[in-house]
Amino acid sequence: MQPITHFELPSDDLDRATSFYAEVFGWDIEEIPMGDDVYTSVITTREGEHSDNGTSGGINGAIIDRETPLTHPIITMEVASIDMYLEAVESAGGSVVFPKSDANGMGYYAYFEDTEGNVLGLWESLT
Repeated sequence: MQPITHFELPSDDLDRATSFYAEVFGWDIEEIPMGDDVYTSVITTREGEHSDNGTSGGINGAIIDRETPLTHPIITMEVASIDMYLEAVESAGGSVVFPKSDANGMGYYAYFEDTEGNVLGLWESLT
């Protein structure tokens, strides 16, 4: 069983969205450099100095630019091998939306569409 470990919330205005979630839910916003871009991470739960990663029932995520096909909230599962799971997705009738890509040396990510048209994410950690 692969756990849900991350979420992404698409937005039309990153400043407006980060202000909203920080104000309403008290989430911490952290901008992480990703090559020529910035990934807007949101921390919804902490354990000591490290993210909780769901051990107490909460997960962390990010706010991203809304662009097709990433137009609705996305949940991400951590897997041991993205290549293996993308193959399984296609075998089960789903499709690859974005192939395995490097996440600034922290790991790899990919997006797929399930048989119901939902776009979800996969994460493969290097640690």
